[in-house]
Amino acid sequence: MISTKGRYAVRILADIAERGEDERIPLSAIAERQGISLKYLQHIAKLLVQAGILVGVSGKGGGYNLARPKEQITVLEVLEAAEGTIAPVACLAPGASVCERMQGCKTLPMWTKYDELVRDFFGKISIADVADGTLGHEFNL
Repeated sequence: MISTKGRYAVRILADIAERGEDERIPLSAIAERQGISLKYLQHIAKLLVQAGILVGVSGKGGGYNLARPKEQITVLEVLEAAEGTIAPVACLAPGASVCERMQGCKTLPMWTKYDELVRDFFGKISIADVADGTLGHEFNL
């Protein structure tokens, strides 16, 4: 399951992407528009900066903007930056040690396929797609 941290990270980036590539957006403005605690947004923004997705500038005229064009940032990348991993089971998480039960695990193929589907789905959606609001049409929602 994707936590509020992951969902809010996508919302933060979509909010910034809507404002334009050159504009630095203060987190306080995003917090107000999105109805999210400023303190929580600061924590999430730090993760996104560490992942090279956001750039933050302090001081007068400071704020945040995207590190790359919105078309080049995938939702998968954002979720992994915020969540650490979106693997459905621990043995599929990046860098996980080899599970001694893997060889005979009857459920592993199911979890592996689920992981592939989720990664493929979120890997094809960019922050531009989210910010532009075109996803409903693409997925027949």
